[in-house]
Amino acid sequence: MNTLTIFLQAPAQGGNSSMMLIMMGVMFVGFYFLMIRPQQAKQKKEKTFQENLKVGTRVVLTSGLHGRIAQVQDDGFVIETLSGKLKFEKAAISREFTETRFGDKAVKTTDKLVEKKEIETTENK
Repeated sequence: MNTLTIFLQAPAQGGNSSMMLIMMGVMFVGFYFLMIRPQQAKQKKEKTFQENLKVGTRVVLTSGLHGRIAQVQDDGFVIETLSGKLKFEKAAISREFTETRFGDKAVKTTDKLVEKKEIETTENK
């Protein structure tokens, strides 16, 4: 017998199309809960972290540069490093380095810097 006639005699599988749609739906839901949703949560957490940064906070940038936030602007931060002051976008801040490295001492120093900035701001007005 010809192999073509053997393939043409195979039974039709019309009942499996609904099963295929169900499997595709399950795969989509799985991808959503395993990949899309955690990524959205991570982006939201990162955005709130970047919005809540204050003057005096020690940070690490995505490039690996360590510094202290000297000034907060609408479009970015001015970071004070050992080589001077540099301006970076908000998205360049990778993580906070203050509490991890310096503990309670850093919180006190940050509070003093914020108070000093507020006093300077009110004196300049």
